[in-house]
Amino acid sequence: MTLNQGYSYRHVLGPGATGHSALSYLASVFPHSPASAWRERLDVGEVTLDGKRAHWHEALRPGSLLIWNRPAWREQDTPQGYGVVYHDDCLLAVDKPSGLPTLPGGGYYRNTLLSLVRAAFPLARPLHRLGRGTSGLVLFAMNTQTASTLHRRWPKVEKQYLALGSLVASQDEYDIRSPIGMHEHGRLGKVHAASPTGKPARSVARALQRRSNSTLFEVDLHTGRPHQIRIHLAFIGHPLLGDPLYASGGHPKLDQPGLPGETGYCLHAKRLRFEHPVSGRPLELTAPIPDILRSH
Repeated sequence: MTLNQGYSYRHVLGPGATGHSALSYLASVFPHSPASAWRERLDVGEVTLDGKRAHWHEALRPGSLLIWNRPAWREQDTPQGYGVVYHDDCLLAVDKPSGLPTLPGGGYYRNTLLSLVRAAFPLARPLHRLGRGTSGLVLFAMNTQTASTLHRRWPKVEKQYLALGSLVASQDEYDIRSPIGMHEHGRLGKVHAASPTGKPARSVARALQRRSNSTLFEVDLHTGRPHQIRIHLAFIGHPLLGDPLYASGGHPKLDQPGLPGETGYCLHAKRLRFEHPVSGRPLELTAPIPDILRSH
């Protein structure tokens, strides 16, 4: 494990902060730590409110800036390499390995893809993110104009994944449209999951290969909800093989559900198709396929 340089977590308060003290707000919104831990952080001056030291009993108001200046901590080791798939003056596409977080969060800061990429490409800006356990293509913009253009066009980017689902599929193709919203989770309070009151979502999954106790799926992602493929394949009864979080039906497991950032499943961002933001020419990028996701 390596010691990082610490990190400042910035949080702009919304309407839900009304009526909260600094302590009650932090404990309710960030339940990964108990109230006693947040009280200690407030007491030693790690938390600021609008640039001044925050006190645990201090009343909050919407629009204020709350910052937790987390001291240096030892991060878990992660893969420290990536492959460059495409690079020009505007764009950078890399092949992220499974086990490497894309962005800081969940206990990771230095050991992230963003940190590794910026060591070689300081101006790179990630246009999206993959879950820590997901491998494959991550696209970066190399300047502000490219980032702005592709953020506007992102819904039109064609995104294709490979996924190893549990059990043997009975259909060749599934057009999955379960909405995705928040659901109760025993350890985090709430996580994204299948929900009839959630936001619209669509994935199209095709069975490429049926194995003894699993199915290799090719999945076209038509929307970009958090954990969408994991949730949608679980919704149709084929949760990703080894997924620690989602069970059949698209909800968190009832018995000791895992955390969203835990690994153990096989999901790979295989292909991106879009128009180059400067030349306008069609661009298709593909990442090398892991052996376990190859159809033979």
